[in-house]
Amino acid sequence: MFLKFNKKGQSTLEYALLIGVIVAALIAMQVYMKRGVQGKIRDATDQIGDQYSPGYTTGTVTTTSTTSTRDTVQNKVTRSDLLSEDRTQVSSENVATSDQEYWK
Repeated sequence: MFLKFNKKGQSTLEYALLIGVIVAALIAMQVYMKRGVQGKIRDATDQIGDQYSPGYTTGTVTTTSTTSTRDTVQNKVTRSDLLSEDRTQVSSENVATSDQEYWK
């Protein structure tokens, strides 16, 4: 009976060591797996096209809004009437000078 208990404990210890070795190997491989995935992502983004450069790419957006209202005060009550509808004009200009940069 005593010998059977030792063998059972020995096999449990062997399984624990095996699981520990596998976990340690996976943790050690984690760095290489991350680098591989990051390399694939970089290759995919390089195939898409040029990157955005905050130093050389500028943009301007102008929004103009015009409204006519009439405010009247009568007996300490203010009333606002809309005389013309709101007109909004949006204009934008983008300037990109990526020819001055070198992407590798």
